[in-house]
Amino acid sequence: MGLLSVAPMMDYTDRHYRFFLRLLSRHTTLYTEMVPDTAIRFGNRHKFLRYDPCEHPVVLQLGGSDSVALAESAAIGEEYGYDAINLNCGCPSERVEHGNFGASLMTDPLHVRRIVEAMNQAVSIPVTVKHRIGIRERSGVGRESYDELKQFVSACVDGGVSHFIVHARIAILGKLNPAQNRSIPPLQYDTVYRLKQDFPELFIEINGGIRTLDEAELHLKHVDGVMIGRAACDTPFLFAEADHRIYGTQNPETAESEKAVVRALLPYLHRQMDEGIPVHHVLRHAANLFYGRPGARLFRRRLAEEIFIRRDWTTATIDEAIEELLSCIPDDAVPLRDDEQLASSFFTPPVDR
Repeated sequence: MGLLSVAPMMDYTDRHYRFFLRLLSRHTTLYTEMVPDTAIRFGNRHKFLRYDPCEHPVVLQLGGSDSVALAESAAIGEEYGYDAINLNCGCPSERVEHGNFGASLMTDPLHVRRIVEAMNQAVSIPVTVKHRIGIRERSGVGRESYDELKQFVSACVDGGVSHFIVHARIAILGKLNPAQNRSIPPLQYDTVYRLKQDFPELFIEINGGIRTLDEAELHLKHVDGVMIGRAACDTPFLFAEADHRIYGTQNPETAESEKAVVRALLPYLHRQMDEGIPVHHVLRHAANLFYGRPGARLFRRRLAEEIFIRRDWTTATIDEAIEELLSCIPDDAVPLRDDEQLASSFFTPPVDR
């Protein structure tokens, strides 16, 4: 996969978000939300796996712990045309822990080797692994040393993996919830850099706390790729310069301005409305698009209070409403200072799934 990617995030990186992000960057690698193997094998797999062709390169992230089930799910993902399959070995949620997958898999490197080996035998596309630099179990026992991290990576390599996405924090199970696990364990970027030095033949991608392209460019001096997580939700317009700055190509015309992104999203919104998808499933991803601009808070509030609560939109009336809404953002406004931006709280509306 490429130099820059957006992290898989539950209840966020759905197909609507991925289409939205493609209006900002053509080259950034996109990920699905984590999809449990049971959802693919026994559920409505098309609901979980469908995507727009423009989303490539796009990676399917799987959750599970059974090698046979994961191999079968990976093969189905390849049939759908995904560019790679990623195994989640980093999610610290209690629900995932009780299912013995996510970060808890790091306690058993040999089992992970068997899983990725089975997945590699089932597909011809790359199988990658996303993991933490270590783990501390509910009992307090953990695998937190650098030597244990190397053992985990080596086991995955023995199973045929050559691309690793490394969240530069340990996961603390039981005592911290997922949000706390994204902020309380300290970031240890040097550990990921060291991993690249010790495994120069591997593609090592760094993840955790990276919020700007400036930071991404600094990390790329030490590792092969950078994955951005929460900042992709909070400040999505940062990707408007990604193709030029990270890949040395032209930025998409649709990324010329925040308003251009919203207008380019409307034809897609119309198609989703024709399928019966509520408008907020699509437009919620644009809520933070104007972060740092005067009028951004008003834009978010009016989305929530005027657009999302109404259910009788037509393609004509939604276009009119969006154009009127965009008028609250001045075209030539000077961006707010950092302290003014921070004073404006982020807004992510709920999704009724």
